[in-house]
Amino acid sequence: MALFLTNDGSHSVFSETYGVSYHSRYGAVTESAHVFIAAGLRYKAVVQREIAILETGFGTGLNAFMSWLEAERRNLQLRYVGLETAPVAPEEVQVLNYAELLGVPERSGDFLALHQNTWGAEHTLSEQFQFRKEKIAIEAFEATDTFDVIYFDAFAPQAQPELWTAEVFARMYQALRTDGVLVTYCAQGAFKRTLKQVGFHVERLQGPPGKREMTRATRM
Repeated sequence: MALFLTNDGSHSVFSETYGVSYHSRYGAVTESAHVFIAAGLRYKAVVQREIAILETGFGTGLNAFMSWLEAERRNLQLRYVGLETAPVAPEEVQVLNYAELLGVPERSGDFLALHQNTWGAEHTLSEQFQFRKEKIAIEAFEATDTFDVIYFDAFAPQAQPELWTAEVFARMYQALRTDGVLVTYCAQGAFKRTLKQVGFHVERLQGPPGKREMTRATRM
């Protein structure tokens, strides 16, 4: 893997295995704020204060960290589960600049804790944030009526087509509660047809910088 700066000054990581980066080159923090926090977490926070989130692709921990900060700002109760099979190397985690870019340099230790906490165990990191990460493949994960929001943040379909199948999204549909939402940066036509095939109601939303559209899908 190789660390690089995105256009908003925040770090991302390039996966040499898959030939793609973990975040948009137009801005890692900007993309996470737009796709996952605004269209997912804040969208659900309008109607409920206790929210369970599943992230498929824990990666650099940016989405989890930003969700934690958002929960504290809005006094939400978050239960967060992140899936990852190839954790970012500790030496790269140490230099990621998210706490500084988000204006909370004093929380750098909390960001590191997301990576250092034991896999497969529940961690109460604050009154607003309960966290668990699982070293399990997305296509092997099973849950029923458990989550309110899914951050679907896997690598793009051209890099990991096995994660963008009807079987995987049927599992995601089952994992959500009624009216739960799946949000992702992807807006490909074939992907949206797959979502509809397994039962989702699909919305086309304005994308973050560098992308015209993104997707939010609701379990009806």
